[in-house]
Amino acid sequence: MQKVFERPKSLNDRPFHYCPGCGHGIVHRMIAEALDELGLQERTVLISPVGCSVFAYWYFETDNVQAAHGRAPAVGTGLKRANPDSIVISYQGDGDLASSGTAEIIHAAARGENFTVIFINNAIYGMTGGQMAPTTLVGQATSTSPYGRDPKFAGHPIHVSEMLASLKAPRYIERTSLNNVANLTRTKRAIKKALDLQNKGEGFTFVEVLAPCPTNWGVDPGEAIDWMESTMMPEYPLGVFRDVKGAEVKS
Repeated sequence: MQKVFERPKSLNDRPFHYCPGCGHGIVHRMIAEALDELGLQERTVLISPVGCSVFAYWYFETDNVQAAHGRAPAVGTGLKRANPDSIVISYQGDGDLASSGTAEIIHAAARGENFTVIFINNAIYGMTGGQMAPTTLVGQATSTSPYGRDPKFAGHPIHVSEMLASLKAPRYIERTSLNNVANLTRTKRAIKKALDLQNKGEGFTFVEVLAPCPTNWGVDPGEAIDWMESTMMPEYPLGVFRDVKGAEVKS
């Protein structure tokens, strides 16, 4: 009998610890499938962040490094420069990347470091209890903004893809979503393209994935998808924000 579906070789045989309806497990599998299809598993170093995906090293059958909160792009810079033939993936959430790690991600992108960042944007701090994140929408209730984010007090959401796309060095920046089958396909395609470009030495690649967090949004998984489509995706439009050949590359 022909086997038509199996676990990617780049994923360990271990159940995910994520909440029901969370997007991390989906994206983990997409990364693993892309690594398998591109033949990159043996050369890959995945950087696990601080956040809900702090235990990403449990799941990937690749080399792994654990970074301090927000510092994954700095760690990725060192890993890639020390071993240019490696495939380096910085996997980060919005609290990690867009708050503590704002300086690190901007400067790694500005330098055109030749590694890939997978940025999970669920508009909230997940691991620590649903606090307001830099990506939290105006009016969105969180555990630290129970009456909704007030821009007069907390400012407006940071649009990371648009901000990085204003720099000259990044090779490829795209925002995708996990809300339906079509966008799942686009997300997998974007992740694979980003890794392929890194493998070809073409520079800094960045994929932002809009993902549900039903637990901290206080809704069921179906309602979480509805909220993404009605409220989150208008604030964070999908698309390719930068796809420029010949960007400056640090090997």
